[in-house]
Amino acid sequence: VTVPEGLPMAVTLCLAFSMRRLMRQNTLPRTMHACETMGATTIICTDKTGTLTQNKMCVQAALCIGHEVNNENNYFTNRLWEGIALNTTANLNLNTQPQVIGNPTEGALLLWMKSHNQSYTAYRTEAEIIERLPFSTERKYMATLVKSNDGKKILYVKGAPDVLLRYCKTTSQEHITYINQLADYQNHAYRTLGLAYRVMQDDEDAWRDGILCVDDITMLGVVAIADPIREDVPQAIRNCMRAGIRVMIITGDALGTAREIARQLGLWSNMDNKDVILQGSELEFLTDDELTSRLQQVKIVSRARPNDKERIVRLLRQMGHVVAVTGDGTNDAPALNAANIGLSMGDGTAVAKEASDMTIMDNSFTTISNAVIWGRSLYKNIQRFILF
Repeated sequence: VTVPEGLPMAVTLCLAFSMRRLMRQNTLPRTMHACETMGATTIICTDKTGTLTQNKMCVQAALCIGHEVNNENNYFTNRLWEGIALNTTANLNLNTQPQVIGNPTEGALLLWMKSHNQSYTAYRTEAEIIERLPFSTERKYMATLVKSNDGKKILYVKGAPDVLLRYCKTTSQEHITYINQLADYQNHAYRTLGLAYRVMQDDEDAWRDGILCVDDITMLGVVAIADPIREDVPQAIRNCMRAGIRVMIITGDALGTAREIARQLGLWSNMDNKDVILQGSELEFLTDDELTSRLQQVKIVSRARPNDKERIVRLLRQMGHVVAVTGDGTNDAPALNAANIGLSMGDGTAVAKEASDMTIMDNSFTTISNAVIWGRSLYKNIQRFILF
């Protein structure tokens, strides 16, 4: 650690002591100022998955209108399992207890396959991937074009169900059924994911400039993925709120899911007015002045994109807040960099860690609240030394 010129040795020892204690509590300060800045934090902007929840996802339920998901091999189940196996970047480590390698949401789908005695590696061996459109937080879907084991050229798509329904051919009754079931899943705090496919002609384009250019896709179904909240998080959030720190959830999940998680954590109740919730679709139509006014009382931001998060952080700082931001992905780097203190997760990307000031090794919100305690203790210790 390089000690700034003129800094009293006793104050330096206070900083070193606090950094050492933070490291023992699963927190890795990356910069000297990180410890004291945490003590001055007035608002924490946190994502949901992995920080507030356990990040142990499993498929809880599925809705496939007109079909039944079982272990039998038929045209529908072949499309379903092949789509899950090939339209993904995740894998499973099956040496001991099944362990997800890669995206936890995609891993939950692979585990669901395994529970139905289906081998995703067999589908990958029998089929050939032609081209892939990676998932994007702006598009909110991922697509893969494959040559199936029956020789057909098939497009598989998975993503936010409300987005996929715009591309799918469904009857009005089917559409209503999906929408109602989605609302029910989200009210139980489930993450929802839509699965769809389309048989393509050889000369057809599936997408142009990164956007799907077909609108008659067949909906395979919607799955509900459970990710329980961490048991210690509600108390940690109550501690932060008692200490005068606002907590704001900013997530890419649907409104219903984000709201139910906030309810379980004690951040939102039915008594709150509608202005405490902001959706990503509203943000692009608000000027900075209008958004600043809304942010005075916002508790939840749903369907947020990476640039939305960075914009919110920037405006909160202009309002005079000392902002702490959590993030684990490359697309969180702008918000982490814009915050007074960026908190990357221990299993996050290298880009996120480089943009942050502190790394939370166990990904837990409780560890974040502990960092605030030690940051405030640092201030008090320095004050005591000066008074002495």
